[in-house]
Amino acid sequence: MSNDDQYGGGYGDVGGTGQTRTRLPDTPADPYGTPRRTPRASRSLVTVVGVVVLLIAAIAFANQSGNSPEAPSVEAQPSTAATHPTGTRPVDGKNAGIPRGFAHDEQGAQSAAANYAVALVSADILKPQMRRQIVRQVFVADKVSELETKLDQAYGKPFLDQAGLDANGNAPQGQTYVSRTVPVGTKTSRYSAGTATVDVWCTGAFGTAGVGSTNPVSNDWFTMTLTLRWTDNDWKVESFAQKDGPAPVHTDRTASSAEEIAKAATEFGGFTYAR
Repeated sequence: MSNDDQYGGGYGDVGGTGQTRTRLPDTPADPYGTPRRTPRASRSLVTVVGVVVLLIAAIAFANQSGNSPEAPSVEAQPSTAATHPTGTRPVDGKNAGIPRGFAHDEQGAQSAAANYAVALVSADILKPQMRRQIVRQVFVADKVSELETKLDQAYGKPFLDQAGLDANGNAPQGQTYVSRTVPVGTKTSRYSAGTATVDVWCTGAFGTAGVGSTNPVSNDWFTMTLTLRWTDNDWKVESFAQKDGPAPVHTDRTASSAEEIAKAATEFGGFTYAR
């Protein structure tokens, strides 16, 4: 999933000022009014015009058929190119609900980073048992133990209390904890056959919906930077970091009720993301 504006302005002067019309030969009903009378054309002039037309047509045909540039390879594309859909299916399988088996190329690394960003900022990451499954699926094997410890500390009792959740990461009865991340685009800052660093620009909805919630659901914009390593025939995360923005201006749209947000969070499923 991806949509970026790549079409900008700059359509030239087609249809604008400076365009000329070619006046056709006289006809009984000329839409442009009475044409200017011209002397009768000679055969030599007609012959010259015919040769010029044929020459132009031959040049145009040669340009179309002979020298088409080759499509640039993935590595040759600038790393700052805007995200655009490729139509390539990112993966064929999942493990614990997380996509796996990404292609061993730059596009595969970006697809992996987008899907891993969704998993790492999901509601499940706050649940100890689900967190272990996510860590073991997303991270390289030699980082699993270290990351489990760090995330256990980050999402310990102080964080859960602040979010209004119990020790298992569950909201109180009648409330729904929401943590839904949506990748807006991806960008590769470094890439090689063995490692890649990918930035994922994200938005999302985070908080607890329900009566009495002290942590209402709100919108956020942030960028995750994931360092990936190619291991066991797949891209896995070696490390990641997060920073705020870029964030657009907030609109004045009226916020939905807690009931609407909770219903949407449970009824609308997620996606598998591709570069």
